[in-house]
Amino acid sequence: MKIYIDGKFHNKEDAKISVFDHGLLYGDGVFEGIRAYNGRVFRLREHIVRLFDSAKAIMLSIPLTMTEVEEVVLETCRQNNLSDAYIRLVVTRGIGDLGLNPIKCPKATIFCIATGITIYPDAVYEQGLKLITAATQRISQNSLSSAIKSLNYLNQILVRLEGNLAGADELIVLNHEGYVAECSADNIFVLRGNKLTTPPISAGALGGITRQTVMELAPQIGMLINETNLTRYDLWTADEIFLTGTAVEVVPVRELDGRVIGSGKIGPCTRKFIDAYRNLTRCSGTTIFN
Repeated sequence: MKIYIDGKFHNKEDAKISVFDHGLLYGDGVFEGIRAYNGRVFRLREHIVRLFDSAKAIMLSIPLTMTEVEEVVLETCRQNNLSDAYIRLVVTRGIGDLGLNPIKCPKATIFCIATGITIYPDAVYEQGLKLITAATQRISQNSLSSAIKSLNYLNQILVRLEGNLAGADELIVLNHEGYVAECSADNIFVLRGNKLTTPPISAGALGGITRQTVMELAPQIGMLINETNLTRYDLWTADEIFLTGTAVEVVPVRELDGRVIGSGKIGPCTRKFIDAYRNLTRCSGTTIFN
């Protein structure tokens, strides 16, 4: 495996980041998880725009242009001869001292990894996930905007630990007002009758690339999506629930907090979105190999 770090490619065993890098010391940095399918990187420009937006929000200067960062992603796939891949693109504050002041870090560190990823077995996409509601709340938007895809995922990790202890596949995370924000790592969509809803970004949801793609696919499927605050009751009484994310794509939910969702099996609306998303990812994107 070849890994890109600051302009050079290294073997996996030799790919190293300084222990003084503030990405490691303080989680000071931003990242993107990106997918490649059939020799094309899906929604590459959208991911890079979000990376630069996140960096700007935390006053982190990326020492490459958007086009140059796109080429880093593509070349990392080429170096590993990957047509299908999960790509992790990371920009840290860079090397500094043991103080947390970012001004002590003169240059950002950029690295890129391309490999495979499997979050759930194939059977889950037919049977659905078992979810619970986490006791850990989403960090307030006044403290840390959910739009910033930062390296500090401790909030989400604490949520995930709850799921491990409870034997849940994923967890619903509420904001400080009691509304649904998202899951530990995915966005959420809820169907009741003919109404499909997803929490707004203001509720604490990440503006997911897959989330946006599903919203764009909805009219083709004959669905309209509303961005509306949701409570646990709205989820408990839903006909269908599905989650979205770059790694998981579109995945159904069968149970939440002990309540069976709908029939307990993958619903027709969810199946349409799974099929539409898979069809789209396999025929569009930025070409890796010229």
